[in-house]
Amino acid sequence: MTPMLPASAAETWQPYAGSDISTLAAGWTANCATAPWMDRSKTAEQRADALLHYSSKNQMYRWLNEFGANYPTEQKHGSSGADYGSLQLPCTPTVGLTDGPDGIRQANSTAYPAQIALGATWDEELAYQKGALLGEEGYAKGYQGVLTPGISSGRSVLAGRTPEYFGEDSLLSGTMAAQQINGLQSNPGVFATLKHYVANEQETNRTTQSSNVDERTLREVYERPFEIALSLSDPGAVMCAYNQINSVYACENPDTLGALKNDMGFKGFVLSDSGAKMTTVGAVKAGLGQEINRPSHTSPAQLNEAVATGALTLQDIYESAYSVVRSYIAHGVFDAPISATKATDPLANRAVNTRTPETIAAAREIAEKGAVLLKNESSALPLTTSKQTVAVIGSQASADTTVTPNAVTVCSQSFFGPALKCDGVVAPADSIREKVNAAGGNFIYDNGKDLTSAKAAAANADTTIVFASKIMGEFTDPTSMSLDNGGDALIQAVTAAKKPGSKVIVVLETGSAVTMPWLNDVSSVVEAWYPGEQQGPALVNLLWGDVNFTGKLPMTFPKSLAETPTGNDIKQFPGVVDSKGIRQVDYTEGLEVGYKWYDENNVAPLFPFGHGLSYSTFEYNNLHVNSANSAKGGKIHVTFDVKNTGQAAGTEIAQVYLTLPATAGAPGKSLAAYQRTSELAPGASQTIDLWIDGSSAAHPLSTWDAATNQWTQASGTFTVSVGASASDIRANDSVGIRTKH
Repeated sequence: MTPMLPASAAETWQPYAGSDISTLAAGWTANCATAPWMDRSKTAEQRADALLHYSSKNQMYRWLNEFGANYPTEQKHGSSGADYGSLQLPCTPTVGLTDGPDGIRQANSTAYPAQIALGATWDEELAYQKGALLGEEGYAKGYQGVLTPGISSGRSVLAGRTPEYFGEDSLLSGTMAAQQINGLQSNPGVFATLKHYVANEQETNRTTQSSNVDERTLREVYERPFEIALSLSDPGAVMCAYNQINSVYACENPDTLGALKNDMGFKGFVLSDSGAKMTTVGAVKAGLGQEINRPSHTSPAQLNEAVATGALTLQDIYESAYSVVRSYIAHGVFDAPISATKATDPLANRAVNTRTPETIAAAREIAEKGAVLLKNESSALPLTTSKQTVAVIGSQASADTTVTPNAVTVCSQSFFGPALKCDGVVAPADSIREKVNAAGGNFIYDNGKDLTSAKAAAANADTTIVFASKIMGEFTDPTSMSLDNGGDALIQAVTAAKKPGSKVIVVLETGSAVTMPWLNDVSSVVEAWYPGEQQGPALVNLLWGDVNFTGKLPMTFPKSLAETPTGNDIKQFPGVVDSKGIRQVDYTEGLEVGYKWYDENNVAPLFPFGHGLSYSTFEYNNLHVNSANSAKGGKIHVTFDVKNTGQAAGTEIAQVYLTLPATAGAPGKSLAAYQRTSELAPGASQTIDLWIDGSSAAHPLSTWDAATNQWTQASGTFTVSVGASASDIRANDSVGIRTKH
């Protein structure tokens, strides 16, 4: 007979002492359905308690490290020498983890555009779809844990991992991240990992860097997007970051990890970043669930020592283990394990071709919807299909990998080279050549390496399309906003040599904002980001007008580095290394991050947050604003009409901003709601009907009160602004809300 469990194993955990464990284990091995933790009629909490009830001390320890937890039939970790003394209990799954913000980083995987491009779509359904496809591809390759999505607050345009995130706004980032999580976890047995928590805003000295930030700013700027994401989704894990927050490492910071679990309601487990610095005791006490990769801080020897000295109790360790096991069970990892072949060799299927017509179509759709038309002077775009000479200049457009950069190297952000294999890339030069030749035109290609040759090509073209790039990603932060590989000089040479009356179109493939000293001399500028494997077909569809532009900037593009929230102050970015070797980064700009800084300081950016042109034009009318109070807080009801006043069908991303009463001390305005319209025919209108809910996790009507440690709703007059960007406001109205006491 199976022994009865204690009433609350979570409060009474002790190593299982029954003499019948071998007999029980043999039975479970023969039939996993008899194992108490495999009883699907029980809750995830009950099943996790059951497994840990029957665990030995060392078996419980295993859950605190990726190797021990995810490879149950391995006793020793090779490189570290950590010995768990036994195998894990039977009927526990082999689990694979993979990085995956822009795609599964293995051969024969779909290369989607960078996450910043997905952010530029403002399309929640598309974020869900990409998540679902990522989970499907990951699972097919033997990975149940996908380390995505990431959130940042866009503190500096020089942050190396900017392309890995959704931009600078809390609402947009949190909402898009949540939908990607929901899509990914729609696959049974697959869980997402939301990262990198928190105030992880640079790569320079990322493991020995302290983000020094006041409590209000921490909650309102850096934790807010995580809170929004967690209110709309239930990720299996949240990854703690490398950096310190106010001199305490993120993976052992009781304040930030406490807020995550106690204030934001996070139910999963905290996973460390690879090689993150922490102490054994500090991390477990603060709430770390699992250390990724090797057990540098969570080996049996280290945990035993901490227990022996009284620094940790077995109950402390139980709570960490429980958070992992419960999350694995809740997300189906125990019930939808990878195949027996992959369980024996988790890497056996990593090269399986998971590219399908559906994933390829999604990659193209993200590239099309995420591209942003920054400038389009005199309607230079769309191009016509009439016979003309089109010159494509820039090696980024070519599939020739003997010349760099090329279509493969700009396909994705950097990570020891391109983060994605991009083995199915369709180069823009090939797609444009096909389009021009089909119309009976003349196509010229020049790789742009020799300015004399490039100028000759432009001099003979009716339209010149120049490709320019700036590669960035993990490990380093760029030191300037200039284009790579002499891109500015190439564009300036082309504009100087172009045939009179001809067009120069610039296609930027960057992960963040760049300076544009040539902007006044070109006809059109397209920000394509890192456009993934379908970059060629997507760009042709956009440039020739078969698909209309709908993308909007998820971040501000400044005129120069000096005109940014951190400016040229090295104390703010990238910080100053102190006598202990810690780079101290002072967040003295406070709440003035992103477009709020431009609002508050009356600085006009090069292109504002939310900007993006279309082949259509849109008119905003009939703004109506009303307020309502409830026990949970105020609400603002906003309605207005958007009309297509152009000649082409198009989709607008209507944006609603909110300015708090002056007494709130909040800089500028904040994005409070947004909606993509349906595709509107010329002359057609759509009524936008949105609520700004003060009780939501976005806390749009509130500020953080550090004295009382809570959100406090502002009282007074709120200004509602609607428009096409943070700077292109079409209508304003105000509404009064009084706080109930």
